[in-house]
Amino acid sequence: MSRVNVRTISVIVLGCLWAGAGFGRDQDVRDAIVKIYTVHNRPNYYNPWSMYGPRRTTGSGCVIEKNRILTNAHVVSDQTFIQVRKNGDPKRYQAHVLAVSHEADLALLTVDDESFFEDVRALKFNGLPNTQQEVLVYGFPLGGDTLSITKGVLSRIEHQTYAHSSCNFLAGQIDAAINPGNSGGPVIVGNEIVGVVMQSISSAENIGYMVPMPIIDHFMEDIEDGSYDGFPSIGVVMQDMENPSLRTRHQVPEETTGVLVTRILINSPSDGVLETNDVITAVAGHDVANDGTVEFRADQRTAVSYFVQESQIGGSIEVTILREGKEMEVVLDLDRSLREDFLIQLEIYDTLPSYYILGGIVFCPLSKNYLREWGGNWYNAAPKDFISILGSNHVTADLDEIVFVSKVLAADVNLGYHNFANWIVTHVNEQPIRNLRELISIIESDNGNPYIELKSASGRMLVLNREKVAASHEEILELYRVQADRSPDLLEAEQGVEDAH
Repeated sequence: MSRVNVRTISVIVLGCLWAGAGFGRDQDVRDAIVKIYTVHNRPNYYNPWSMYGPRRTTGSGCVIEKNRILTNAHVVSDQTFIQVRKNGDPKRYQAHVLAVSHEADLALLTVDDESFFEDVRALKFNGLPNTQQEVLVYGFPLGGDTLSITKGVLSRIEHQTYAHSSCNFLAGQIDAAINPGNSGGPVIVGNEIVGVVMQSISSAENIGYMVPMPIIDHFMEDIEDGSYDGFPSIGVVMQDMENPSLRTRHQVPEETTGVLVTRILINSPSDGVLETNDVITAVAGHDVANDGTVEFRADQRTAVSYFVQESQIGGSIEVTILREGKEMEVVLDLDRSLREDFLIQLEIYDTLPSYYILGGIVFCPLSKNYLREWGGNWYNAAPKDFISILGSNHVTADLDEIVFVSKVLAADVNLGYHNFANWIVTHVNEQPIRNLRELISIIESDNGNPYIELKSASGRMLVLNREKVAASHEEILELYRVQADRSPDLLEAEQGVEDAH
């Protein structure tokens, strides 16, 4: 099966450039567009104690109320230094991030020097445009340094996978060419914002996407209290019910439609409320079709998750179900982020990777960041044991993180294991592990055992002598120029335990 390569982008070019006289009325829009200069320093997930080093990119954004600049999260992810420049102004101003949603690929910046915002009229938000409606896109594409204003058509609105986060959210497809150079540029209708340009499909022509207003509205509402919580999930795996026999088996009346609950994730909002084989027929009062879609506005449909994602974490949502043919109304408390559903962690930004080193053995939790170390063709190039997990990438009662040996820093103490790499660990000293912290806890609390035994699901074993590990510890770290045997997050957790005692 072929895979579509979706990439985040830095510029959008939609049709031909509108010229001259037609732009007199939107001078305020042009004044509110900014070019963003970012220095990024991305962690090296293959050598998780090191960084790749700085690189520079440019992007676009626009000024909105309260002296803020709206742009894409991927324009400023893993940033170390940000500058912004207003359209027509040669001066660059230092900026910093106020809030970011890597899931929705949105970020807000500001500039401490208030003179930057003088004579700039902040752009306002509009609603979700209709399909086939013309839109204007403002930004700074490659090929020049001045503002580009281009025109296109909103082709469709439906759920798509956001390349920056691997999350599936509502997106607007723009029927026009998209090129690198201007991510974060606003999509404008009637001099108001209706979306933010984010990505394109590199294997197709004239297919690009914007973050639409419902997602922007959710982000803006979320951060009103000063913190970002994210998007909720009800924590279920669902199956479409288009097959008549499947519907009959689960006592679904002819006039009723819905989706089948095939799995309930541990500690999710649905855990203890819904049951396997329940049929979800409505969400927030909106009927669910047999193909797993809902009508989000007249004659337009998208994924059933739309109304869940419209809600905020901390709220609740009403769900109508059929259980053994009987209709029931239940209320689910939306108390956790959709990120917590996944076994292989979704893309992580603005933080250092977790790792732990024991006797030269490097342990890490499996994440999309690590898989992407195999490059643009990572899905085909990464280890098959890892890729197969993506087919059912959900936490279980016994496992909430995949722990694996990423590499072995060769030394006498680990002789015979030097070719162990990308090896999933399931047991330590015969005890099953559910995450990296539990692996560390078992190893460091079981001091009476002279050996440390690691096993995989196949029974393959890696055994270390505890005394020899301790004797070689500092030498290995020094030899490979590793400053600490574990990542900062794990050091903080260790120190927290010591402080509590």
